[in-house]
Amino acid sequence: MNRLIASLQFISALPLGKPRPFDPKGIIVHFPIAGLVIGLIVALFDQLAAIVWPPTVAAVLDVGLLALMTGAFHLDGLADMADGLYGHGDRERSLAIMKDSRVGAMGLVAVALLLLTKTVALGNVHQDRFLALVIIPAYARGAMIFGMHFLPYARGEEGTGSAFFETPLALTDFRYLLVPVILSLFLGWRGIVLNLFFAAVVAGLLGLYRRKLGGITGDLLGAMTEISEAALLLAVCMGGGL
Repeated sequence: MNRLIASLQFISALPLGKPRPFDPKGIIVHFPIAGLVIGLIVALFDQLAAIVWPPTVAAVLDVGLLALMTGAFHLDGLADMADGLYGHGDRERSLAIMKDSRVGAMGLVAVALLLLTKTVALGNVHQDRFLALVIIPAYARGAMIFGMHFLPYARGEEGTGSAFFETPLALTDFRYLLVPVILSLFLGWRGIVLNLFFAAVVAGLLGLYRRKLGGITGDLLGAMTEISEAALLLAVCMGGGL
């Protein structure tokens, strides 16, 4: 339980009491379960919001709540990724841009488009909306485990995220990702589409990061979370929603 709480404290702004001991591998392994907790909170909120407002309005509130609960932590990474990887700068230039606290035009555009995509897609998910809201944040946080497993840390030992790459991850460290995968089976054929989208997005981003930087950073991990979340919402609203 302490590792789950530590994982939630790391990737969310939820008030969970005093900080738990820093255990990088324990935090990483529990990312999918932490995502399930975040998703469950959003799904319950959505049920309450749907009593008062139509699905489209509830979707706006859901996306806003998701950003608040995570402290826009991953959105910041998306903005930095868009600024750093857009254009034709070399590896060192891209890393320097992503480290800059200022947000550029491409970062603003990327965040705006992603939030709009999430909102419109979720507004068109009708049946099984509760389950979709629970499992999609779990998949999205689980995406970061792939980044940490398959790519080296691009900033080397001086980077603030280097502690998370010191111990290599094993296949068993993906075990909690099986929970949303199993739950996705209750979505029928769209569960299959969901998993295909997830695999394609993760593989595509890993390939992009390897080609551009030869590795990954904390910002790129955050961007993986946000892009995966948006892509999976697009998957479940295919054909007019679930």
